[in-house]
Amino acid sequence: MAQRLSSRAFAYAAALVAAPAGWAQGALPDPTRPPSAPAVTNVQASPGNDASPAAPMQPRLQSVLLAGARKLAVIDGVTVSLGEKLDDATVVEISETQVKLRRGGEVETLELYPGIERRPIGPAGESKK
Repeated sequence: MAQRLSSRAFAYAAALVAAPAGWAQGALPDPTRPPSAPAVTNVQASPGNDASPAAPMQPRLQSVLLAGARKLAVIDGVTVSLGEKLDDATVVEISETQVKLRRGGEVETLELYPGIERRPIGPAGESKK
């Protein structure tokens, strides 16, 4: 009887330990899932609202793959290569951290890490200026 009690106690303790882990796992996002773009909505004009319709969102560069002569970029979840069309734009350049798109006569640059300035560093981590 003591052995039966201890095995029941063990099963009960295991269930208590595993239950919070299962609940926590349901709340974790998938780290490999591409981020979704926020929905673009138009703001309706009303007597107390001076807002105009929202402008379309700029495409977002998510990833770049350079392998020899092969160059690919993931823009808003779509994989494109050099020369391919993305909506009304053509991919004209792919580099380590940016992609250039041509729309008509305009060239738009998408950066992989917008707002981050890249600089070479010198000996002992000193930045060169």
